[in-house]
Amino acid sequence: MAGSGGPIGSGALTGGVRSKVAPSVDFDHSCSDSVEYLTLNFGPFETVHRWRRLPPCDEFVGARRSKHTVVAYKDAIYVFGGDNGKTMLNDLLRFDVKDCSWCRAFTTGTPPAPRYHHSAVVYGSSMFVFGGYTGDIYSNSNLKNKNDLFEYKFATGQWTEWKIEGRLPVARSAHGATVYSDKLWIFAGYDGNARLNDMWTIGLQDRELTCWEEVAQSGEIPPSCCNFPVAVCRDKMFVFSGQSGAKITNNLFQFEFKDKTWTRIPTEHLLRGSPPPPQRRYGHTMVAFDRHLYVFGGAADNTLPNELHCYDVDFQTWEVVQPSSDSEVGGAEMPERASSSEDASTLTSEERSSFKKSRDVFGLDFGTTSAKQPVHLASELPSGRLFHAAAVISDAMYIFGGTVDNNIRSGEMYRFQFSCYPKCTLHEDYGRLWEGRQFCDVEFVLGEKEECVQGHVAIVTARSRWLRRKIVQAQEWLAQKLEEDGALAPKEAPGPAVGRARPPLLRVAIREAEARPFEVLMQFLYTDKIKYPRKGHVEDVLLIMDVYKLALSFQLCRLEQLCRQYIEASVDLQNVLVVCESAARLQLGQLKEHCLNFIVKESHFNQVIMMKEFERLSSPLIVEIVRRKQQPPPRTPSDQPVDIGTSLIQDMKAYLEGAGSEFCDITLLLDGQPRPAHKAILAARSSYFEAMFRSFMPEDGQVNISIGEMVPSRQAFESMLRYIYYGEVNMPPEDSLHPFTCWCSRVTTGEL
Repeated sequence: MAGSGGPIGSGALTGGVRSKVAPSVDFDHSCSDSVEYLTLNFGPFETVHRWRRLPPCDEFVGARRSKHTVVAYKDAIYVFGGDNGKTMLNDLLRFDVKDCSWCRAFTTGTPPAPRYHHSAVVYGSSMFVFGGYTGDIYSNSNLKNKNDLFEYKFATGQWTEWKIEGRLPVARSAHGATVYSDKLWIFAGYDGNARLNDMWTIGLQDRELTCWEEVAQSGEIPPSCCNFPVAVCRDKMFVFSGQSGAKITNNLFQFEFKDKTWTRIPTEHLLRGSPPPPQRRYGHTMVAFDRHLYVFGGAADNTLPNELHCYDVDFQTWEVVQPSSDSEVGGAEMPERASSSEDASTLTSEERSSFKKSRDVFGLDFGTTSAKQPVHLASELPSGRLFHAAAVISDAMYIFGGTVDNNIRSGEMYRFQFSCYPKCTLHEDYGRLWEGRQFCDVEFVLGEKEECVQGHVAIVTARSRWLRRKIVQAQEWLAQKLEEDGALAPKEAPGPAVGRARPPLLRVAIREAEARPFEVLMQFLYTDKIKYPRKGHVEDVLLIMDVYKLALSFQLCRLEQLCRQYIEASVDLQNVLVVCESAARLQLGQLKEHCLNFIVKESHFNQVIMMKEFERLSSPLIVEIVRRKQQPPPRTPSDQPVDIGTSLIQDMKAYLEGAGSEFCDITLLLDGQPRPAHKAILAARSSYFEAMFRSFMPEDGQVNISIGEMVPSRQAFESMLRYIYYGEVNMPPEDSLHPFTCWCSRVTTGEL
């Protein structure tokens, strides 16, 4: 389906920009009380994932800048401070997102001193500015960090400094700040001598009764860092990368406000071949929208990339957002270059480095368009930059300013349209089917102990060819046995009986597997992921090794990768010998190689051989470790592509398109025409079907599809099945307007 977009209005976009329109329904209450008139208002919708270049800030309004802050309040973006390459700034600019016009914001009172690398947040109807770096950068005098707190009231334009009694945070710049639960939270930064990783908070409801409090952090606290962004999503604060000296990484950390605990979000679950996290960087921006975090720009290993990275908080996956086809590359807008001495004076020692352009992208030249003149909006990708600022209004992100190629300050404003699709619940729905064990029709008998694990034929046969063969063999054996006993007429098919209300569970014996690792494998078949146990704990690592062995036996490439990546990331000095010995016993060659290479590292070897566990190793393994230390094998990089296997979506798509036809156990009738389907899949994805199958089962195994007396089109019906089976939301416009979608929204757990 086409994406949704910005707010609905009656006007048209200026400059003849292409837009998508959709109706909205409003009641006109200005008419008579006895009659309500239903009116349809049509308005422009922005193309999803489209970059748009908005009018740049006119030099008469405000200077081009970097290291400033941007906040969003109602329908406006407010820009404060920064530097223009010559001096620090403390002006306040306002950009109206509806009129696309710039102006100086009205102010009274005494504003904060000129500064950059400060923070600014919005609480209620005020903006709060904290800290930053002040002084005269041109003469290199009076330079110092600040820990003052200022409030700007949007309604009156009044600047007020908060005078706080008691203990104050260390003066700092290049820190992170956010608002949560009526409080301002400050994290890390640079105090002029060293980077920090402390956290402070202050209540913003009443300045007469508030004070600064240092937060007692716990968990995996990020290293001391500066020049990083923070964002709040799902009631958690996220920190990504930043300048941390030799410790700089591309780690993403989350902070739980309730228990004040940090957690490093692992990347071991990311499959090889899937989008990796963004490169380590600093001077970038990160904003939250819905369940996603969006990272843009920054300096990444001496380049200025302009890709937009997106992190899904629920699924813990990264991706690079592909801009829409009408986000075009335009001509060049070249800001006036500041002198080299002026440029150098505004950079810290860590910032004085040359940047290679990752892409030659510049803006269109709008000249000196006045803020009041009509403007023509261009579609364009922003060039790479650092020390810019970003904010979110409604369902769009706005990026302003920054330092672009050759240390030039920018006055550009860009808008990025987010996607507002509801979250597809495919993986969660199948996961609930596994956890609830409802409508199970197969029972696996495992190992010598003959422990039993129940499941669903439809899911298992869609995901694993090995288990599919075992299930088919069990069905054939059962059919033959029943026929021999006279319980099955020769004319009846040996497969699952359609229409049987509560068929007996099909029993499948698997002697190669034990219950615990097999349950982890089953969880993967239903959800495409596994719940990682405690990282580094020996018993948990050994469990995943057993799962890895099963993945190899069952030829599940995707699960094989997940297990190996988890185990390799979990190997440490405390468990490496146990893992190595287990890998040798299970004949897991790649894991054994990883452990051997870990042991013989210069920083590890002496500690490992002094352990008591080393003495208990088998003689052949000890000999192999010693030989590996004396003569490491040559490294032979492989050019072979990595097989990442098929995903849940790919397997369920193939299953609907014919691969699962022999396992159908329900028939959907559309205008008398049968459409075989799978009861467990329908029940997992549709509360309508779940309630039907739970309360009663049609005796003939057939379900009529209709909306009252109306029968939906075959095309619309197939669109619904594609969504149920594998979450596809693309459909022709005529289907999306069909009344059948009203029924679909009841049938499916998501929205079409």
